[in-house]
Amino acid sequence: MRMPLHCDVAIIGAGTAGMAAYRAASRHTDRLLLVEAAHFGTTCARVGCMPSKLLIAAAAAAHAVCEAPHFGVLAAAPVIDGRAVMQRVRSERDRFVSFVLDAVDGWPEATRLQGRARFTEPGMLDVDGQRIDAKAVVIATGSRPRIPPGWRERLGRRLIVNDDVFDWQDLPRSVAVYGAGVIGLELALALHRLGVRVRLFTRGQDVGPLTDPALQALARDLFGAALPLVLNAGTPEPQLDGDQVLIGGEHFDLLLCAAGREANLDDLGLDTLPALPRDERGRPRVDRHTGQWGTGPLFIAGDVTEDRPLLHEASDAGRIAGDNAARWPKVHRRPRRTPLGVVFSDPQIALAGASHAELTAADIAFDTGRVSFADQGRSRVMRANQGALHVYAECGTGRLLGAEMIGPAAEHLGHLLAWSVQRGDTVQDMLNCPFYHPVVEEGLRTALRQLHSDQHLPDLPLEDCLDCDTQAEAGP
Repeated sequence: MRMPLHCDVAIIGAGTAGMAAYRAASRHTDRLLLVEAAHFGTTCARVGCMPSKLLIAAAAAAHAVCEAPHFGVLAAAPVIDGRAVMQRVRSERDRFVSFVLDAVDGWPEATRLQGRARFTEPGMLDVDGQRIDAKAVVIATGSRPRIPPGWRERLGRRLIVNDDVFDWQDLPRSVAVYGAGVIGLELALALHRLGVRVRLFTRGQDVGPLTDPALQALARDLFGAALPLVLNAGTPEPQLDGDQVLIGGEHFDLLLCAAGREANLDDLGLDTLPALPRDERGRPRVDRHTGQWGTGPLFIAGDVTEDRPLLHEASDAGRIAGDNAARWPKVHRRPRRTPLGVVFSDPQIALAGASHAELTAADIAFDTGRVSFADQGRSRVMRANQGALHVYAECGTGRLLGAEMIGPAAEHLGHLLAWSVQRGDTVQDMLNCPFYHPVVEEGLRTALRQLHSDQHLPDLPLEDCLDCDTQAEAGP
């Protein structure tokens, strides 16, 4: 056994949260060690946000060609060169990954260690035979795709996860997608528009992350019309039939499992530590304002906590955990940003602030402002007039609490709404802001006006002076 290395902070995992923890801790100490079992760099750059958006961008280009005749622009049906599509996905993906690796390579080599870390006792790690004595530890080991029992054994290489998609040399002929969460929905739509025969299977009725019952029902209708969709599939029992997967009575080249993700907490030797608090589902019960897990110098951040598994949240959580690990035993509470989630489907989905389900579960009295994009002016101009927006405001005060939407420009409207929630804006505050014409944001104004009317709030002084014809939103 080699002599132990001593450090102030050991960080297990070099993804988004681990890298953020490293940067934060390095402001207080240079006695750091970043341990990675697989690849330095982030899930987002390698197999998540960026490569999936590259595939979606190709699908959007193909769809635009198909839509052109509706604008009087005649074009031949698109011919999809699958090899060229995937070549661009891989090359641009590798470019994004290289930026992350350049950042890691710029850190002192003595602070980076390749290997699998396990606790042998509190504050003591073993990394492939190398002992690490750390005053504080940050766990940032991320998550992995969840696969139903028996699927891998039965299907072998015909079963894939999203990580596998972005190493394809060419597009397959057919793919069954199981799971209609963010990953499954985005990839199923993109592949469908790129000419791959796709069928999307959902375990229950939900399609995407919307929690507002009316919007969830609308999502089922819109996506059911956009691609083959099977609701309430439960947990099917796919079989290998020759060199194809048989599921739902249909054969496919591949089965893409997008049934959620699970935390990489196994094989960390956590059983050698004092009992750590967990919730009823076995997930770490963490103070998200400190990153501390339990009462000792153990911190945890990122997707491994299964708390808002998004890049910007992982980065914030890693920064908080790394800062507090380096300050131990002085632990500081830090604010967290307003929740914001976006799905890059078509139409897009956004959730900002508190969701309908969260407000209902918390028994908070709220009113809802609604707008349909079916006849919204700019949306109709772009032939993107699908979906709806629901805005939630506190009864009595008119303070914006949250919003959910499915429709055009959701990635942008979601940001505006999240910023307003975080500032504590009221419906009046938002209506006092400028709305250009014609823009999709005028739909938001319609929903806010409905809220203002329903809540019997005071008259709108700026609206009285500066308002343009309400009907302008829908056109002349």
